[in-house]
Amino acid sequence: MFQGSIVALVTPMTKTGEVDIPRLKKLVEFHIEQGTDAMVVNGTTGESPTTTNTEKLKTLKTVLEVVAKRIPIIAGTGTYSTKETIERTQAAKELGVDACILVTPYYNKPTQEGLYQHYKAVAEAVSIPQILYNVPGRTSCDLLPETVKRLSTISNIVGLKDATGNLERAKALKEMNLSLTFFSGDDPTALAFMLQLGKGVISITSNVAPKKMHEMCKEAITGNFQRAGEINATLMALHKALILEPNPIPVKWAMHKMGLIEGEIRLPLTSLSEKNQTAVEEAMKGAKIV
Repeated sequence: MFQGSIVALVTPMTKTGEVDIPRLKKLVEFHIEQGTDAMVVNGTTGESPTTTNTEKLKTLKTVLEVVAKRIPIIAGTGTYSTKETIERTQAAKELGVDACILVTPYYNKPTQEGLYQHYKAVAEAVSIPQILYNVPGRTSCDLLPETVKRLSTISNIVGLKDATGNLERAKALKEMNLSLTFFSGDDPTALAFMLQLGKGVISITSNVAPKKMHEMCKEAITGNFQRAGEINATLMALHKALILEPNPIPVKWAMHKMGLIEGEIRLPLTSLSEKNQTAVEEAMKGAKIV
């Protein structure tokens, strides 16, 4: 259902701190023109921790209207509350998204049994394709392969975004031979992940290099590993530069340099430090991004 370069879309904001709907519409068209295969809206890169529910729904509705079914839209609806996650997932379904992606509950640190029951409850409550999202570096909660295996038997749990950056984890998941679609959530290791078992990447880099990321994923998925590697080599410095500070600080700065957005970011995140601006700009030049 989903594969390739899936952008973890930023949420553009005005200089007064509001969601910038005109810029958002232009950004969506930019991605479609550049070949982006699908979009994740209201994820971490979209500043989901600090946007309100009203803003999330408005952003999602806008994207859906502009896309008009041309590419799949995946809504980020996971929270640390099972009840709230069900409510957000149901709301996204009613708006017409193609799937939802659900981060592991953060801060309250559930057990593996708690994770299983959480995802099972959401899947049973809302009949929409759902993608599990494991990013322990942010959540202090690790969805282990054994729990993924248990969850894979639930019919509308269709995939996993693995942002551990751990290729041994990818190997372990591959050996389980599960009926899920796997996506990398870590740009620097995304190609290596895809060569093992993945069908794409849910990507920060795709915000600034959508065409190259689409081409790299296409080559990897079709088995042209040499060409995929050549493209990825031109992007590696950029992959790394865009995580010099917490996401989405660097990528919003880079997109502002490209003239795509105003570059505003919501507290408690702050603008990219001056010392890292040079590194990001050099990486953009190296990737021939203007």
